[in-house]
Amino acid sequence: MIDEPTLLDRENSGEPLEILFQDEWLAVVNKPAGMLVHPGRDPEPNANIAMKVLRDQLGQRVYPVHRLDRPTSGVLIFPLSPDVVPPLRTQFNEQSISKIYTAVVLGETSDHWICESKIQKKDGEPFREAETHFTRERVCSIHSDTFSVIRAEPKSGRFHQIRKHLLENGTPIVGDFLYGDIQTMERVAESIGQPRLMLHAQSLRFIHPVDGNEIEVSCPLPKRFAPFL
Repeated sequence: MIDEPTLLDRENSGEPLEILFQDEWLAVVNKPAGMLVHPGRDPEPNANIAMKVLRDQLGQRVYPVHRLDRPTSGVLIFPLSPDVVPPLRTQFNEQSISKIYTAVVLGETSDHWICESKIQKKDGEPFREAETHFTRERVCSIHSDTFSVIRAEPKSGRFHQIRKHLLENGTPIVGDFLYGDIQTMERVAESIGQPRLMLHAQSLRFIHPVDGNEIEVSCPLPKRFAPFL
């Protein structure tokens, strides 16, 4: 069985982070799958923590303002000044930032649907409102399996929201060993030749916290999506 927290070394181990956008206030990077956003409770090598890699890469302090799950790749914002942290956090908290993800699930889904199931982060905590819009972009076959490539637009930012909402639909994300059936995920991982979570933060659109301009940053799909394209 593949254990999600240890899945997985960083996709581009030893390489600097790809910078998608940078000015004196912000850096937006492409976070590889298998990399933490910021230090957690357990010790990790600095090379596997995006915040520390970018700090050393730029030679200056950077600040976390949102996160992606460790196995999720894609667009990640780091303020370069503490002054822009509050206004960016406000945009995330007010859900005014547009986020688009690409996911791959096993089976053929509906063309379009909206999931509004409430999400509970942990047992004993309250259920919170959540909304995700899903659009099927393509269907493909590999060996004897059918897959759907999904565009996901979360309108809220709950814990594992896209993963939980696709599970609710009966179509967990390929490579989701936390929520999906382990035996099925292992079989599919062997079929496609890799075990990673097929979830990628493809774009973010937000208001620049200093000059007020709208910024949209996109990130191409990583190589692990190639079998589905």
